[in-house]
Parts: sequence; structure tokens; C-alpha cells
Amino acid sequence: MYREKYRPQFHFSARQNWLNDPNGLVYYNGTYHLFFQHNPSGLQWGNMTWGHATSRDLIRWRQGEHVLLPDRLGTMFSGSAVVDWENTGGFQTGPEKPIVLIYTAAGGTSPESEGQPFTQCLAFSVDGGETWQKYAENPVLGCIRPGNRDPKVIWHAPTRRWIMTLYLDGNEFAFFSSPDLKTWTHLHDLTAPESIECPDFFELPVEDEPGARKWVWVASNARYYVGEFDGTRFTPEQELLTGDWGRNIYACQTYSDIPRLDGRRIQLTWMNGGEYPGMPFNQQMSFPCELRLVRTPQGLRLARRPIREIENLYAREHLWEDLALSPGELELQGPRGGLYDIQAQFEAGSARSVGIIACGEPITYDAQAHTLTCLGCTAPLEASNGQVNLRILVDRTSLEVYANGGLVSMTSCFLPQEGADQISAFAAGGEATLKTLRIFDLLSAWAGA
Repeated sequence: MYREKYRPQFHFSARQNWLNDPNGLVYYNGTYHLFFQHNPSGLQWGNMTWGHATSRDLIRWRQGEHVLLPDRLGTMFSGSAVVDWENTGGFQTGPEKPIVLIYTAAGGTSPESEGQPFTQCLAFSVDGGETWQKYAENPVLGCIRPGNRDPKVIWHAPTRRWIMTLYLDGNEFAFFSSPDLKTWTHLHDLTAPESIECPDFFELPVEDEPGARKWVWVASNARYYVGEFDGTRFTPEQELLTGDWGRNIYACQTYSDIPRLDGRRIQLTWMNGGEYPGMPFNQQMSFPCELRLVRTPQGLRLARRPIREIENLYAREHLWEDLALSPGELELQGPRGGLYDIQAQFEAGSARSVGIIACGEPITYDAQAHTLTCLGCTAPLEASNGQVNLRILVDRTSLEVYANGGLVSMTSCFLPQEGADQISAFAAGGEATLKTLRIFDLLSAWAGA
């Protein structure tokens, strides 16, 4: 196990069976908790429970027992988690602060819950995440609209209360507040065109602008608003923006309670729609990314980059500098194994297009159309000072591309051709220069699992 042909080697996947949305991403006492939608009895979606895995570095995971199982209120749909540092819910019984899970009980999705609506519920741990129990007086928020789900809860320190954003239906979401996680008051609704499910909500500093901060609201498909939040109303200040241009990103969520000394906003997503023929598992998570808020000529934009902990998996480094590219493909000698962190800096010169071919799949920058294309998806991309920077993570069944500091990202799954673990650079329609190319062979995160 964990050595299967299509098993991701540095992305989380369940030991067995179906996996989808990341849930309850929370850090407490040196441990990252990853809860996830999981079918414990089959390879296809259904019978939703909350699986649970823990890590010290967001790279090497240990899967434990399920923490939320279906009950009379429904199967266990998506949600979030927080540490209740001030014990506002009154759950604390010892020295450990309560970790509280906020989830949707999906009524009517099992025989036991027939006739029940979708409601929002709590569960908690008072021993640092070792054991969990559901709140005896669930649900804490009744049905607003049929199918309402996916509560994301944060602590808003200025108003000393909890804020929830919740999917309602269609393209409608809502905001609620609570003093204790148990009683909730409706604040307002929000419309996000062409977006559904799994909202996220957080504050970020504006990079290189001391003291400037903005709030970011994200839908399941990575589309996002940037704006202001006064404790009662979130007001978008820009149009809804595209956060990722790949074909397999969904259920975007960020970690709660990352220590202030760390300060990162770390995002994890489900890479939905991947294929894993013959495997004992189905689906995987994306590689964790750090989110930054960057001012561009077009306005404020989210930028995504792989977390620095990936360096824990670095093995051999391969380096090329000032590599002249004539029209055609240049295979690079050295990298093998199919697990890579590729960092490339191109000057397109007179070439119409340039790029990298990773395990048989081209990642192409079109210098005339100013676009980046990978696995059938295309994103707008402008050169910066005449250069294009690409970072590409290659795993057994995924390609994640970050361009120009992560202002453009593309999260996609693929099935590599048999034996295709080579890396090539190419130019078309003219001459180009590969100013710098670093390729790190990566170790498996499952060593010793």
C-alpha cells in the first residue's frame, strides 16, 4: 500500500475508497488536522463520513479512525473546524482547548435520516483531537433552504464573535454570527455568479503594503471576492475573480489557527475528477499552497505557491543556466522517476511559444497570445520584464503549474503515458533562452507509511 502504480507520492489520498472535500482544516499543538469527505465502504461517492489524518509538516500524513459517522440527522457532509481558545462554547473540561467541528448533517441521504432536512451541527474534542463527540443538542442551525450546507466558521476578534459563511442554493450564500458556536444570527446574503458550495473566508495582508489588509471570500471552484468586512457585512470591492485555471480544483479550504509566528494562509483543495484505474483508492488532495494577496496593475489578486515544506522531499538537484532553445524539443538528461519540482525562467525571444514537457504533457506559454496552456486548459499570462517564470509540481497523477509567482495557477490531474518520466524544454517559431532551470527529484512522502 502507498506504492501502487497510480498512488500520488506527495499528495494526500485516503488509504482506501472514495475521498472528496477537505474538511475541518485546523492546526493545534504542533499537529495539522485534515478531515475529509470519505466513503469507508466503496470507491464511489456516497455514505459520507469524516475521515481524519494528521501531520507535523503537511507533507507526511497518518490516517486515523473516522471521527464523524452518519446518524439520525443525516450523513456527514462538509464543514470546518476551529480551536475555541476562549471556551465560548463551554466544552472545555481539562487543560486542552476544545477543537470544534462545524458540519452539515445531510438529512434524507440515508434510510436512518429519511425526512430530515439539511442542518448545521457541532462535534468537539477536549483531548487535543484524540477523541470526538457530537454535541447533544444538534443541530445548532436549522434548515434555511433545502440543501444548505458546507459551513465555514472563523473567529472575528474585533467583535469577539464567530462568523459563519454558508452555501444556500443556486449561487447564493449567507453570513451568520454567534457568540458561542451554538446560537446563530443571520447577517446577510451574498451572490457569487457561477459558483456553488464550500465557501471560505479569511483576512490577508496586502503584500509590500505595511498595515494594509483585506478580506477574501472564496467559493468551491476557487473563484473569489476581495473586499472589506466590518463584523456584520462583507462588501466585495472587485468583481468575482478566477483563482485557478486548471481542470481539477474544487472545495478550496484554508487552515484555521495557524500560529501567528508562522502567519501563513495555507490552502488545500480536492483534485476532483482524477482517474485511478485499478487502484484501491479514488481521488486525491492538491498539494498545500500558501496564499498571498498581491497588488497588480489590474487590482488585488491572490497568488498561490507551494508551501516551503516541499523542500523536505528534495533529493537530487539538476541545474541548467542560459540554455539556448532552437525550434524543437530538447530532452534534459538526468531527471528520472516522475516526481519533480520544476522551476523554469524563460525569455521567449523571437519564439512564438516556449515551454516544458513533463512526463509527456506540454506546459506551453504562447508569447503572441499571452496565454499559458496545460492539459486542455488556458489561462491569460503576461510576461514580466520580458520573462516568464514557471513552477511545476509533477506527481504520479497530477500536474500543478504556478506562473509568475503564482498569480496564475493551474491544478490538474492526468494519467501519464507508460514509462513517460522525461522532462524536455522546447521552443516553436523562433529562438528562446531558458535562463534558469532547476529540477528537484522528489522523495515519496509515504516512506515508512
